[in-house]
Amino acid sequence: MSQTHINARPTRFGDVQEPACPTFRLHALAALGPCLKGASLKKIQIKRIYEPPAASDCTRILVDRLWPRRVARDEARINAWIKDVAPSDALRRWYSHDPEKWPEFRARYIAELKHNPAVVELQDMASKSKTITLLFAAKDNLRNNATVLQEFLTGGAASK
Repeated sequence: MSQTHINARPTRFGDVQEPACPTFRLHALAALGPCLKGASLKKIQIKRIYEPPAASDCTRILVDRLWPRRVARDEARINAWIKDVAPSDALRRWYSHDPEKWPEFRARYIAELKHNPAVVELQDMASKSKTITLLFAAKDNLRNNATVLQEFLTGGAASK
């Protein structure tokens, strides 16, 4: 048996309860709308493009230079592909996802980002959405260009 709250009324969806209090409804709507435009709090998250899209992804931006294998363009559900924000082809080839090269890759990529005009395009997109999701294809969830880019955009990489 489902529990009924005193200050709730049933909706047309059966057992789901909708709060009767208008103020609580406003707060609930705000919690359900993570993609609201012009919001002051920004969230930059990262996710493998092979993971299924979620409503909490909001603006989905692919940040790899090459299109990921086995992903159909019409099924990727991305808002943008900013391949120029990815590491240069020379840096990408040099790194080759070798964990031993990670500290040097990170430092070189940050140096590239500091002079990359595509970062401005990405920052502009980020300013228009409360949450953006940087999508990447690498198998390593900890050592990839999206983690460095996330750190750079949030100000954590500038001082390192």
